[in-house]
Amino acid sequence: MQILVVEDDHRISSFLIKGLEENGFLVTLCKNAEQALIEENLKIQWDIIIIDIMLPGIDGIQLLQTLRYKQVFAPVLMLSALNSVQDKVSSLDNGADDYLTKPFHFEELLSRINALSRRRTYHLQNKPKNAILTFSDLVIDTDQYQVFLRNELIDLSPREYKLLMYLVENKNRTVSRMQILNAVWGITFNNHSNVVDVYISYLRNKIETTDQKFINTIKGVGYMFKYDT
Repeated sequence: MQILVVEDDHRISSFLIKGLEENGFLVTLCKNAEQALIEENLKIQWDIIIIDIMLPGIDGIQLLQTLRYKQVFAPVLMLSALNSVQDKVSSLDNGADDYLTKPFHFEELLSRINALSRRRTYHLQNKPKNAILTFSDLVIDTDQYQVFLRNELIDLSPREYKLLMYLVENKNRTVSRMQILNAVWGITFNNHSNVVDVYISYLRNKIETTDQKFINTIKGVGYMFKYDT
């Protein structure tokens, strides 16, 4: 498994590299965002990317946004000494898959990496065999991570795309808000946030038309992507 670590603190990066390599991972270190964005690094199919938020120059959130814009969809674990709820929400909303506050125990880091790896493996194994999914005027290219409505490319954020694909993978089946939080945001507890409802609204505004609805609200339960051929 190949892991990209973006961390400027020599003490922490040495600690990470030593522990990860001892556990059989292949690790590449970049000390800033500029190094991480070198074209050669973008071509590598990273299994996990670990990013420190407080980087010199381009910070970790900006790097994360750029990676997602460049369609790098490897799972991303953010590291930070910032531990407020808003800091965590900002990372997750910008495309991160997990967030770990410094200082941390290496065992917890390793556990989170393994969890992200299992989740990624599951999604790859359950990815639709057909690269092009068609639902009336809505077309999803799962190889290019692109969505079209009436032949026009729809600008979806990485989080919106991930939410859409989770709903599509569970087509004609009700999924609860808690299931969505777990699958799309990696949140395993009820944080009383309305983030799911907000992003469902974003999706509806982008992929639905007055005569074609896909996302049904199941009152008191959650949502269903419904499409009858």
